[in-house]
Amino acid sequence: MKTDDFQQLFSLPRTAFFHEMEQYADLHHVPIMRLEGMDTLLHLLQLQNAQTVFEVGAAIGYSALRMAAANPKRTITTIERDADRYETANQFIAKSEHAQQISLFHADALEMDLSEFPEQSFDALFIDAAKGQYQLFFDRYAPLVKSGGVIYSDNIFLNGLTQVPIEQVPRRKRTMVRKLHLFAEHLRTNPDYDSQFYPIGDGLLVSIKR
Repeated sequence: MKTDDFQQLFSLPRTAFFHEMEQYADLHHVPIMRLEGMDTLLHLLQLQNAQTVFEVGAAIGYSALRMAAANPKRTITTIERDADRYETANQFIAKSEHAQQISLFHADALEMDLSEFPEQSFDALFIDAAKGQYQLFFDRYAPLVKSGGVIYSDNIFLNGLTQVPIEQVPRRKRTMVRKLHLFAEHLRTNPDYDSQFYPIGDGLLVSIKR
């Protein structure tokens, strides 16, 4: 049996609502987490028993809603800078059965007043926003993660660009690629975190806070 076939066997079922969101994202060119990466994230959150999650980068609310749907006791605080995506996320969340589990904010994650969040400590942090700012997001929000909590950083592959020599990367994306390399190396060598990289989806870096 091929690897893709095995992945399909273990893929989590999705409702028509989530298929609608996936179609919207595809039609409007909104990047959402790849299905195999999403399945892995949900499984790890379940193993961790994460009840409170902070997400940097809501986009249209897809990941937040998938995390909420996977555990009715889980609450998600999420933030989105782009006005159009924020409004779309609001609409999808309002249509869902999980609106009470999600707190969505429209702001720049590097500027928002942290005291506005309903929770001040979290079991997990999920970073899925501007790739060149991952280190800044980490530095700002990692202190909100409880000891023993987990930080999940998606898109470390950056659609394969971090896996090739820098000379093969388009010039406009080289700075972003270099920053992702430095971010991954920072976590690999950081004694305060136990980090493991999962080559699934677009690359998921998982860091347990000691």
